[in-house]
Amino acid sequence: MNRIIQFIILDILKNQIVLAYTVLLAAFAWSAFGLEDNNAKGTLTLLNIILLIVPLVAILFSTIYIYNSSEFIELLTSQPIQRKKIWWSLFASLAISFVIAFLIGAGIPLFVFADITIAIMMTVIGCIISLVFVAIAFLSSILSRDKAKGIGVSILLWLYFALMFDGLVLFLLFQLSEYPIERMMVGITAASPIDLARILILLHLDVSAMMGYTGAIFKDFFGTTYGLIIAFGLLAMWTAVPFLISLRVFKQKDL
Repeated sequence: MNRIIQFIILDILKNQIVLAYTVLLAAFAWSAFGLEDNNAKGTLTLLNIILLIVPLVAILFSTIYIYNSSEFIELLTSQPIQRKKIWWSLFASLAISFVIAFLIGAGIPLFVFADITIAIMMTVIGCIISLVFVAIAFLSSILSRDKAKGIGVSILLWLYFALMFDGLVLFLLFQLSEYPIERMMVGITAASPIDLARILILLHLDVSAMMGYTGAIFKDFFGTTYGLIIAFGLLAMWTAVPFLISLRVFKQKDL
């Protein structure tokens, strides 16, 4: 299993797309801090970039890589290797590669310019978001043999979590504005890993006051140690559940 992981990681790290992603992320990160007049604004700018670019690249590249590696996967399944180990090796390799790319691209400028607490939080969140969307990519790719369909599903999932979910939440807020639904918003937030990550970081940037009463409720819940444990637990579930479902399908699927 370790040899498979090493081989796949070396193959991924030599990929020009991953190198371009790392360079692009680094360019955005250094520019965000260099062009803003204070580090807080640079952090907010980088936050928006992280929550859009990192999930998109992670889910698209992982989906395409799995489809392009179909012959390699079939070769491994013909060997005396458990399917579980093959799927875990693929996931671990892609996850490690994207975590390394994120740490180099965005982690270094964060620790150079941002406050240490914010830098740690954003780095951890960025790595977890990478894992979440790699796991979602595994699920979308294993559910369909058609490469175009699988990539299309991945793009739609990214659009939903990154853009459409916020629109649905705003629609719900407007339609139910006469009712006290602020506390319910805490539960609704858990339905999107990107929104959950955004709120965790915004609360640590002390801008929750700009979010009104809802922001105060978020701060009362997610600002506590208990709330942080629940939030990171939910993000861990967003990684584990899609991957474990994909693992179960892969173990039973006729290749």
